[in-house]
Amino acid sequence: MVATATAAARFLPVWIATAALAIVASIVAPDALGSTAWSYVLPLTAVLAVAALGQMFVIMHGGIDLSTPGVISIGGNLIAGIGAGSDHRLLLAIPACLGVGMLVGLTNGILVGLLRLNPLIVTLAVGQIVFAWSSKYSRDVVTTQPNVPSGLSTWATGKPLGISAVFWTGAAITLVVALVLRYTPAGRRFQAVGANPRAAWISGLRVTRHVVLAYTAAGALYAVAAVLLAGVSFSIDPSFGSAYLLAPIAAVVIAGASLAGGLASATSTWMAALALTFLTQMLVTMGLSAAMQYVVFGAAIVVGMLVSGERVVWLLGRWLRPAKPPPKAASTANHAS
Repeated sequence: MVATATAAARFLPVWIATAALAIVASIVAPDALGSTAWSYVLPLTAVLAVAALGQMFVIMHGGIDLSTPGVISIGGNLIAGIGAGSDHRLLLAIPACLGVGMLVGLTNGILVGLLRLNPLIVTLAVGQIVFAWSSKYSRDVVTTQPNVPSGLSTWATGKPLGISAVFWTGAAITLVVALVLRYTPAGRRFQAVGANPRAAWISGLRVTRHVVLAYTAAGALYAVAAVLLAGVSFSIDPSFGSAYLLAPIAAVVIAGASLAGGLASATSTWMAALALTFLTQMLVTMGLSAAMQYVVFGAAIVVGMLVSGERVVWLLGRWLRPAKPPPKAASTANHAS
């Protein structure tokens, strides 16, 4: 019963906070709830959610990945550069984007998992290298053809059942990740290694292999996010992907995951991505300046982390912890007297 209450307390706050945000928006910025605003919010929610799912894999194993913007940047540039405006070349561009994402993730995984280097420093350095290469590729190749192939843009603007195809893709990926982690043996082993690496190692699980897998899967998901964002953006500019450094990390933590590793929820991470994207749209609708948008957005992330599921679980654990019995020596002395 205590375990069930703890799990609910960890992942429930982000759902309550999102509902509260919608109520506030209906009062101070009702236009943010209109269909026009949602046509912007839902596709970008999917992009952020997919990138956050990759970050979630890494955080579940006590790591952190700052190479996200670099992977998304090079992925978008490859879509435009290799695609060269031709729909037929998408068959080369998309696999190249996914392959580079996985390669970057594998590199991070080897450096962190096998060589035991600090994940913060390693992923920042690798991300900067990839971002620099992306900038050079953009100047040399993409500048002459910055637009993505029309086939990808047409697909991204499609609306099956009246909702963006990009949204449906992000929702499907989130559902698959949630089901794999919860209901497959491989998913449960992945969670077990993240929750307690030493116990998992004693049980015979290959901890290092799971760490490498986490970073590789993260790189693949960043590349998927790059494909989705390229379709939404229509063209690739020099700042493509730069907004995805801290937002995916914030989404995972606000959703209830601990930076020390352990359990995380794919669906709650998706909800946190929705809340952050919707907050951005609400601030734009209110007409705040760009500087004030960053101030409010940053403050919201700090508040979200303060009331995140991890802290709620910690407070709940203290409250449910049984009172310590009096020391045996003291009770014996009192009895003797």
